[in-house]
Amino acid sequence: MPKALPLTLLVLLAGALAVYAALLAFLWWKQESLMFYPVPLPADYPLAQEPDVHERTVQVKGATLSVLHLQNRDARGVVFFLHGNAGNLAGWFSNADFYRQAGFDLVMPDYRGFGKSTGHIASAHDLREDVRAVWDAVAAQYAGKRVVLYGRSLGSGLAADLARQLAERGRAPDLTVLVSPYTSIRALTREFYPWVPPALIRYPLDTAAHLPHIRGPVLLVHGENDTLIGVHHAHRLKEVLPSARLLVLPGSGHNDVHDHPSYRPVLREALLGL
Repeated sequence: MPKALPLTLLVLLAGALAVYAALLAFLWWKQESLMFYPVPLPADYPLAQEPDVHERTVQVKGATLSVLHLQNRDARGVVFFLHGNAGNLAGWFSNADFYRQAGFDLVMPDYRGFGKSTGHIASAHDLREDVRAVWDAVAAQYAGKRVVLYGRSLGSGLAADLARQLAERGRAPDLTVLVSPYTSIRALTREFYPWVPPALIRYPLDTAAHLPHIRGPVLLVHGENDTLIGVHHAHRLKEVLPSARLLVLPGSGHNDVHDHPSYRPVLREALLGL
């Protein structure tokens, strides 16, 4: 007959399982604090620093979202920009001149708890519905004009999701730009924490699943040396949607994509070509 495991070994195994279970419970309940790094701002903080930039608010269930809106005279269209998982509009809304020169308005919201937005992110459903609510609040102004959805890092999955929703509603964007994109948050988590069960991730944000349902051109941009979201994610998305254009920026990492000399010319060309 097989020998019973020594009591000491059983105790060690039980302890290891208890620690593992505690870690998983922590990840489940504290997921937001590990994924999102908002920087709040006082309610009276002056975000709009130029006369053609306006502060807006959009009411959603349980929160008020802060939005900056660059409005050009005779704009050709709008870029709806979804930023990354840290900071706020004070740092992200920094390329207004680029969009002015291209003849596009720029709409950028802060997520719940970021900047002057109230509330806190509690679910992927919150994120998805909030993004759609902000878009719906401005969409009528751009009927008949060019619509560009732009997602950066965290925002890339949200932009892909919104692009799919709009396509399914018969209002597909004219261009979808995904910068530093991931195939899914679950896939990204698996690379850093292979011991975490995928089902534990409450924010799947599955860009690869949305991509084939997007109508219109897609531009993928990724830093070759990105150590946070590896460039292989962009290559995988290109495989999922072969018609997408992929721009890999040599020497760029995750946070310096906008500084690469090829980035602005390619984006400008894409905007002016609409």
